Amino acid sequence: MVSIGVWINAFLTLCILSFLYKDNPFFRFAESLFAGMSLGYYIGLANQQTLMPNLFMPLFRDFSGSVVLLIPMALGILLYFRYIPRIAWMARLALAVYIGYYIGVMFLQKLHGEVLPQSRDTILQLRGIAGIDVLWNAVFIAGVISVLLYFYFSAEHKGVLGKVSRVGIWFLMISFGASFGYTIMARISLLMGRFSFLVNDWIRPLMGAS
Repeated sequence: MVSIGVWINAFLTLCILSFLYKDNPFFRFAESLFAGMSLGYYIGLANQQTLMPNLFMPLFRDFSGSVVLLIPMALGILLYFRYIPRIAWMARLALAVYIGYYIGVMFLQKLHGEVLPQSRDTILQLRGIAGIDVLWNAVFIAGVISVLLYFYFSAEHKGVLGKVSRVGIWFLMISFGASFGYTIMARISLLMGRFSFLVNDWIRPLMGAS
């Protein structure tokens, strides 16, 4: 026997897939339901994993020692003032603090976690290794340099600079194509999972029950 949960999952899956035909009320219902449930789940997750352990519980345990936490709480509340037209400007104060904090504190983390490691990985050997490795390292270095020169706008892209920057465009297109292909593969994997659910968990039990 097919459970009520499987029926609900199958119905919502078919509602989403109905968009392949055209936009319809069933698709809009499933889309709105998914968006609402995702928002509710995110709010609960943020409350349980961020607000409760990092704000409310420390304030309740030791208010005098955690009074400084009132500052980020006030800034968070200020962000919602944007929905009140008369005092919407106050939300910009909290936003300015947030942006300044992100730039000042996260800059070094981004630098050490992303920029420097990527720069280090660009410095590759061209001697003392196998022939095929030399080829791929040369291609990698040429790609990095040509892409960087493509985004160099202090000089007009003419002559050698123009030719190298056009090579950079090819590397960019290959990179975008690979990323797009990876995204398509991920979406196809999700689609196959839903079809597998419909066939194995919904249709087959129904056919066996009949």
